[in-house]
Amino acid sequence: MRGNLIVIVLLLVAASQMSGMRKADLAPAKTAAPSDYRVDPGSANEARETTANRVDFATQVKPILVSRCEGCHFPGGKMYQRLPFDRAETIKTLGEKLFTRLKDENDRRLIRDFLAQ
Repeated sequence: MRGNLIVIVLLLVAASQMSGMRKADLAPAKTAAPSDYRVDPGSANEARETTANRVDFATQVKPILVSRCEGCHFPGGKMYQRLPFDRAETIKTLGEKLFTRLKDENDRRLIRDFLAQ
């Protein structure tokens, strides 16, 4: 029953978004000429590096915080309501203030990279 309700809500949201579209928005896109597909090798390398160096909160930053801060800043902890460390927004807000408890330089570097994104 709940699954049906979710499907209905999603259909309603999609329908409301499409109602604001113009006919031109629904028209197929113009097919690009082969010359439009040329890629600057420099920009392709930059895009690859950006994707490769991107730090993921859930898989890279959060495990560090769980291992060091779980007692207080995760569900059930005395500081969770004020500073929930299971949310990326909290970490971005605190920034390098986290480093009062995180002494490992590799952990700090990874968090700095995450904050710089």
